[in-house]
Amino acid sequence: MTPFDPIFHSAYFIKSAEKLSQCPIDQGLEVAFAGRSNAGKSTALNTLTDQKKLARTSKTPGRTQLINCFGLNVDERRLIDLPGYGFAKVPVAMKVNWQAHMQDYLMNRRSLVGFVLVMDIRHPLKEFDELMLDWAQANQMPVHVLLTKSDKLKRGPAKSTMLQVQKNLNERGVIGTVQTFSGLSSDGLDTLRNKLGEWLDLSQFTKEAKEAQQ
Repeated sequence: MTPFDPIFHSAYFIKSAEKLSQCPIDQGLEVAFAGRSNAGKSTALNTLTDQKKLARTSKTPGRTQLINCFGLNVDERRLIDLPGYGFAKVPVAMKVNWQAHMQDYLMNRRSLVGFVLVMDIRHPLKEFDELMLDWAQANQMPVHVLLTKSDKLKRGPAKSTMLQVQKNLNERGVIGTVQTFSGLSSDGLDTLRNKLGEWLDLSQFTKEAKEAQQ
């Protein structure tokens, strides 16, 4: 349990945007979730918010082709589910189009304070992951790597992979942290909520809630 749990439970769908200009007004703070297709982004968001259907999940890689925006019940705080990159069975022109819009969002969204880079713990640091890390380093954007599906590995190999990824971030000069995570067992859920609570500056809202109850 974390003091931020009720805030994340309050998450609600705002809108889907094809491009940056269709996103909510660029005010407040938001954290984006990025990752290869089928890495577990939607499952991570659903586990984070304790809502089974907040973000659509699919066994078909690449279903998330829009920028999906979710709000929290505190002032101008949002979670963003970015289009998955990978082997979606869509026309090449369409794939190029939504990847371009994703890049526009990452480069120009002023309220973006950090992004969660989701990787399948069994297949970390693929080409897209490395491109995202290089972009983060160049723009000094904080990254939190979420190594999903940790229940698929034993504790020893899982820890070894986490240390390997952290070493990679350090060598690249990326401002970042790494953790293991499982949507199935909720392993690492508190760690994720605490990191996002820090980025979104949610402590002030938990204090206000406590004072209101007294």
